[in-house]
Amino acid sequence: MRGSEFADLKAFATIARHGHFARAAAELGVTPSALSQTLRHLEARLGVRLLHRTTRSVAPTEAGARLLARLGAVFAELDLALEEVNAFRDHPTGTLRLIAPRSATEHFLRPVLARYHAACPDVVVDLTVDDAVVDIVAGGWDAGIRLGERLEQDMVAVRLGGPLRQLAVASPAYLARHGTPRTPQDLLQHACINWRQSGTPAPYAWEFAHEGRWFEVAVTGPLVLNDRRLAVDAALAGIGITLWSDRFLQPFLDAGVLVPLLEDYSPPFPGFHLHYPAGRHPPAALRALIDVLREAFPPEPG
Repeated sequence: MRGSEFADLKAFATIARHGHFARAAAELGVTPSALSQTLRHLEARLGVRLLHRTTRSVAPTEAGARLLARLGAVFAELDLALEEVNAFRDHPTGTLRLIAPRSATEHFLRPVLARYHAACPDVVVDLTVDDAVVDIVAGGWDAGIRLGERLEQDMVAVRLGGPLRQLAVASPAYLARHGTPRTPQDLLQHACINWRQSGTPAPYAWEFAHEGRWFEVAVTGPLVLNDRRLAVDAALAGIGITLWSDRFLQPFLDAGVLVPLLEDYSPPFPGFHLHYPAGRHPPAALRALIDVLREAFPPEPG
């Protein structure tokens, strides 16, 4: 393969990963128009369209998706080979690509970014904040953060902190006006602030457990949001009841501005884990991040 062909394929994979020409161009250090021309030349040489392009979005065609799946493994092997050479350096370098949901980013990554940069000043952290559950290998990420219950079997998982509990909460003012639900089914008579996960068409069905059995309640209410913190703000304003994990709600519970509900129906479940593909030697930059996270958030039993 000629160098220009490799560069063209790398450009295609970067555009597909970002779903956006401008962001891909920024990563590759070229202009969006030059990147668009590179893609056109690649498609012309292959004789097939690789990306659907509109004014708002970029997405792989069927042919593009198949090529991208193959390229993911190829680029991963190349990155691994380069990283093994990089291991001989005195300190990590290169780019560390991560993806994490917003809540995990706020709780685990934001507090350690400065510490990590001080330890690894020559590493560029390329962080995607997205609540969608994605394939980190196909997307070209080195690692991600995800709830333990959503980890694939072929991933190495590093526990961050301990288990979580998901709590329904409301403001004292809301409960004074509308009463307190005693069972999850009572929520059907209340104004609930719903959350829709990125990439899913329907709102999240609230999960509870009783006598070891988990079940869902499809609540309704005046708001459907894709930002958990905004849902908490709405609950603080007395609009209704919302649901989030105890770790992120604790400051509001301690201050008494939100009241926990249905605690007997809210057992703990596996918390967040940093994860990366098994069978792959983690790059030095990722090993350094794991060390920083373990120091800041030592694993708890459970």
